[in-house]
Amino acid sequence: NLIRDSYLRYLKTIYPFQDTQLRQQFWQALQQPEVLVKGPLLEASPPFETGRSIAQLIEQGILNAGFSHLNSPVLPLERPLYLHQDQAIEKVVKGKRNLIVATGTGSGKTETFLIPILNHLLSEFKAGTLGPGIRALLLYPMNALANDQVKRLRRILANFPDITFGRYTGETEETDSKARLHFYDQFPGETLLTNELISRTQMREKPPHLLLTSYAMLEYLLLRPADNTFFDGPLARHWRFIALDEAHVYDGASGIEIAMLLRRLKERVVNSEPGRLCCLATSATLGHGVEDYPEVVQFATELFGEPF
Repeated sequence: NLIRDSYLRYLKTIYPFQDTQLRQQFWQALQQPEVLVKGPLLEASPPFETGRSIAQLIEQGILNAGFSHLNSPVLPLERPLYLHQDQAIEKVVKGKRNLIVATGTGSGKTETFLIPILNHLLSEFKAGTLGPGIRALLLYPMNALANDQVKRLRRILANFPDITFGRYTGETEETDSKARLHFYDQFPGETLLTNELISRTQMREKPPHLLLTSYAMLEYLLLRPADNTFFDGPLARHWRFIALDEAHVYDGASGIEIAMLLRRLKERVVNSEPGRLCCLATSATLGHGVEDYPEVVQFATELFGEPF
């Protein structure tokens, strides 16, 4: 009723008929039932099929036991994953496969690439090789999406400070002091973790294991000498994953541009050697069923320049 009444007041205000009779007729017409408001519309969506939980994947030797340190409401060990999450995780972890995941909004696309990446980092931690240096690049078309993801990482990694992450976009401040002020202004009520690198200076000195950025900023990073530490030298020898969220936006001219950008990145970090990087992409709108799988695979292959 509040929404309906507010909209009625708006319509009465924006169309102020001078003729009294005409104004009264207009107001009466607006008050007719079922003219503006039809009532609530309910849509029932069938649930996604479930698979194994993270705990079960640990028991079966697919995931690292270190996930017990990450157990939280954001990433619960016992809750069953969706079947497509289960299958994607196993294909990446055991099969070392490049993967594109096309599934509906709200079906946990992020976990299909984040869990395999975290599994790799936990394995490195266990082996004692988890020093500074980028392991995974999480690439987003917009800063807002990167901001949402960094909030999730903040909750997942709150109890595991050995895995570092950082968001490097046009909003990222140069110095620690400015970055700290910007952090509390942008994320009021959030706790700044020791493993979240918030300034460009921090990330250049000790590149985070998980780097979140936009494709526009990645272009600058590849060009600026100040950011060479991400791609050249001893700290740049650990690259393992490239993950693209919302991959469907990279079509047409923008797709060609991003494909070239990814090839330049691969040239810097792995000398363009095929198979050195695990390439992952997600989308809610690519394809309409099994008949479109070949085209979706071809799209990913051309985008990354890697076999899918």
